[in-house]
Amino acid sequence: MIQDFEGKIPRIADSAFIHEGAWIIGDVEIGEYSNIWPGAIIRADYGKIKIGSAVAVEDNCVIHAGTPNPNAIPDLEIGNNVSIGHGAVLNCRKIGNFVLIGINATILHDVEIGNYCIIGAGAMVREGMKIPDRSFVAGVPAEIKGQVTQKQMWWVEEAPKGYVKMADRHRTIR
Repeated sequence: MIQDFEGKIPRIADSAFIHEGAWIIGDVEIGEYSNIWPGAIIRADYGKIKIGSAVAVEDNCVIHAGTPNPNAIPDLEIGNNVSIGHGAVLNCRKIGNFVLIGINATILHDVEIGNYCIIGAGAMVREGMKIPDRSFVAGVPAEIKGQVTQKQMWWVEEAPKGYVKMADRHRTIR
């Protein structure tokens, strides 16, 4: 379902795939070839959410903009070629390009994630954490465990391509 909020209507690129079981609410912008899967909720009522191109928001993700910090910008920006794993919860400030957010990861308020990063499955990224480019982050609470390896980089670079192809397959069966 695509729903406006207080006069703000989601803007979705023509090439994006939005499953009918997803909710897109308010001041949301979704870029070319991005794909939003069943049960995902993207709710922009406290702040704007900008999702780049070729971003996969997998089943049952929750993406919400906002911050408890009255001096911070409440908007959320997600770069290009990002894969957000099943059940992830994001209420952060920024996710760079070519980032993999693992299944059931939680990214709290005011977090900023650099480019070419991996956030491990089940990680809980603490409020306000700044994650540099090419970091591998895991744990509860999450810690930077090191740099993304060349083997791990395959997931970062190839997963978005796979989801663009999967969205095309789903689009043809409607």
